[in-house]
Amino acid sequence: MWQHMETLTASRHCRPIGWIALMVAGLLVGIGGCGGKTEAVFAGKTMGTTYHVKVVAGYFQRTAHLQQAIDARLAQVNASMSTYIKDSEISRFNAHRQTGAGFAASADFYFVMQEGQRIHELSGGAWDGTVDPLVNLWGFGRSGPVDKAPDQDRIDRVLEQVGFNHLRFAPDRRIFKDRPDIAVDLGSIAKGFGVDAVAKVLREAGFSRFIVEIGGEVMAAGLRPDDTAWKVGLNRPQAGAALDSVYKTVALRDQALATSGDYRQFFQQGGRRYSHLINPATGWPVDNGVVAVSIVADTCTLADGLATAVMVMGVTKGLALIDGLEGVEALIVEQGADGTLHDHYSKGFAVLLPQH
Repeated sequence: MWQHMETLTASRHCRPIGWIALMVAGLLVGIGGCGGKTEAVFAGKTMGTTYHVKVVAGYFQRTAHLQQAIDARLAQVNASMSTYIKDSEISRFNAHRQTGAGFAASADFYFVMQEGQRIHELSGGAWDGTVDPLVNLWGFGRSGPVDKAPDQDRIDRVLEQVGFNHLRFAPDRRIFKDRPDIAVDLGSIAKGFGVDAVAKVLREAGFSRFIVEIGGEVMAAGLRPDDTAWKVGLNRPQAGAALDSVYKTVALRDQALATSGDYRQFFQQGGRRYSHLINPATGWPVDNGVVAVSIVADTCTLADGLATAVMVMGVTKGLALIDGLEGVEALIVEQGADGTLHDHYSKGFAVLLPQH
């Protein structure tokens, strides 16, 4: 819900919960005016979570039609990429077992899959949309929780089903598998795409100043009504931290932000903590000390995928990747053995922190 001082704590489905908090002035008033501008707020449910949109409009710009347009576009994205819908496009793709016949993909699905391929290559395989069988094996997927870690033989068998490199993309939007049992889960990138899709709806409707949030992923366009950058708060990445506990505040203008973390979804066995984030190279939960990664990029699709990739890569490799990408910044939070948090910034992230 919207909190005092216009702070929203958002939850991620199958991703970290409570890491992002939007801080947007005036959201509680719904519609208001400032210097000839009006503000409209829209909210709803999608992709197993919630969305919130705020639009800054000129006095004569109509916004009443936006709720229907936003809901319709999100319904399209969900029908394409939700593994919880039996006849969704991704469910049909996962059931497609003919290696010689390509799967005819929609424009949305094909685009997100290709973006996934790009992030997979950029990250050296750290992001991998085919890791879902491992997620289920470790008890963090649709199969439900487990009470102990799987043995290495089971992990090795499931690893044979993992690898985005088992997919090939044809120019006519067909996607080929070279293994019939390859299945994908786009949960670590689809919400980012949903944010971008809603942002496109708003831009095509003539709006250039808005903020879109889906389950904690954000796109901030233009400026706020007071002509300042949008402020987005990041929750404290510690188990047990209050959902409205702000750790850092980031100022955004025409930028997207997405985050990943491992501090809320895990189980413990024999004194060891097992995260829901699985390393696709080893088949084991990530255990590198990184508890949260926040990525700023031009698109939320890219930011979303990179946040997961950097969680897997760790501080040194993750920063090297981000510092080599134009227009991309990162905050990596590492937790020491004593529980203290240590921040690691990419070269340009500091300029996004508002000066008080």
